[in-house]
Amino acid sequence: MKSRFEPTRCALIFWCLFIGIGAVGGACCMFIRPDGSIMGMETLLPYFGVLPFADILFQNYLFSGFALLVVNGITNLLAAWLLFRRKKLGVALGGIFGVTLMLWITIQFCIFPLNFLDIAYFTFGLAQALTGLAAWIFFKQEHLQFDPNSYKNIGTNASHLVVYCSRMGYTQKLAYQTANKTGAQLYRIVPTEKVSGTMGYWWCGRFALHRWAMPIEKCPLDLSRYEHVTICTPIWAFSIAAPVRTFCKDSAGKIKAADYVLLHFSSPKYLKAAHEMDTLLGLSSSPVQSVRCRCGRFKTLTK
Repeated sequence: MKSRFEPTRCALIFWCLFIGIGAVGGACCMFIRPDGSIMGMETLLPYFGVLPFADILFQNYLFSGFALLVVNGITNLLAAWLLFRRKKLGVALGGIFGVTLMLWITIQFCIFPLNFLDIAYFTFGLAQALTGLAAWIFFKQEHLQFDPNSYKNIGTNASHLVVYCSRMGYTQKLAYQTANKTGAQLYRIVPTEKVSGTMGYWWCGRFALHRWAMPIEKCPLDLSRYEHVTICTPIWAFSIAAPVRTFCKDSAGKIKAADYVLLHFSSPKYLKAAHEMDTLLGLSSSPVQSVRCRCGRFKTLTK
């Protein structure tokens, strides 16, 4: 699967270096000429009078330069170095320092008259923070700790089947855990549409919003021979995943008994999704397990 983390990591490195190098350069200019003349900032010193200890700290730009160096310079360069080394901490710090820059510029909004440079750097900070958030999400998705070979009990019970659909591996992990408990066999629903990567995410969203059934590969199993089938589905746009909807339509009348595992990242239990699967399969009041997953951590909301 094509990585979505690598492009965002590179973008976050760019923002960290751009902000960090710029801050170091600005701080050096303040150290060389504390009156701010190198950057044409001599007339801005009186505006610092509204800050605490202005008569001590802001008679020139030495303290401002030191603060700029520490808060936006060294910190961002450190984050860039960690990102170059593909460290998890670098992803977190890269996003946090984008927020730090926005807070820095917010103070300047309160002190100085509104100007283009402050607006631009606030926008840069916002872009850095959002890039950091995206990189963090993609990092967690692509580094999901999951070893299929560690589930030794799967396939020992021929009367039970676990069916699942998974884009990023979260539902797959939950399906393996479920099958391992009962010894059930596993079957993965395979869409024929493109579902991987960022473009796949938006394409799946199109199907989800319209409640369309997504084309899938034909299931080779005789579902009628299983005494019980567990269907694990992620929630797409507040409903069952489009490939699962197709599977349920194709399997109507073939499944004797079923239960459902619903995986989502928010607090609602999405019991209506289970009712839709019951309707499609021709069943009634099948047991439901609603599971919330945030940053790879699962929490069962209802059974």
